[in-house]
Amino acid sequence: MSKANILIIEDDKEISRLTAMYLEAEDYNTHIIADGLQALSAVRLEEPDLITLDLMLPGLDGVSVCKQVRKFYHGPILVLTASADDISEVSLLKLGADDYLTKPVRPHVMLARIEALLRRSRPAKLGHNQLQVGQLNIDTCKQIVTYNNLTPALTTAEYEMLLLLASHAGNIVSREDCCRSLRGIDYDFNDRSVDMRISGLRKKLNDDTPPYKTILTIRNKGYMLING
Repeated sequence: MSKANILIIEDDKEISRLTAMYLEAEDYNTHIIADGLQALSAVRLEEPDLITLDLMLPGLDGVSVCKQVRKFYHGPILVLTASADDISEVSLLKLGADDYLTKPVRPHVMLARIEALLRRSRPAKLGHNQLQVGQLNIDTCKQIVTYNNLTPALTTAEYEMLLLLASHAGNIVSREDCCRSLRGIDYDFNDRSVDMRISGLRKKLNDDTPPYKTILTIRNKGYMLING
């Protein structure tokens, strides 16, 4: 039985072939799409557990694909980019990407990122609980968040970050724990993706103007979701 279905959106035949080979060796099912326009219908048809997405695509570029796919797809998106300068991490997070890797991609790093992303997206399918913290309610079965009568559309990364904070409401969650939860690899002190996801959460919870009332930054320690 395969671990998951992965849609590879990549126009370089050799890269897509090698990527599929690496993943299938680890018991993943793969499907390759080489055109950005075809990618949108493929995501709807395949309903993959995870998407790897190249930014440079014919038909429709990867940035546009990511933005449009996020309107109906809620699984993890791992962007593969030829250069870290192609698009900033901030922009990727705003578009809805959960993580990114710079080419050439090392297979063991890619696998670690994919496994981490899938771990984050799957717990909700296994649980049947309602997590309530003040005005915040998280349906861990349906992955639906409601807050002050709002139902914010969260990316997988934002959802998992909020779930982590809510599970430790009233207590400080270190940046190290946040990063390990998101990436599943050793913490990198230069990694600012945690801060960006917190910023995205605050905006979607209408709490992006200091002083924050929902998610606090505890200087030199981490973050805390207010319990109440």
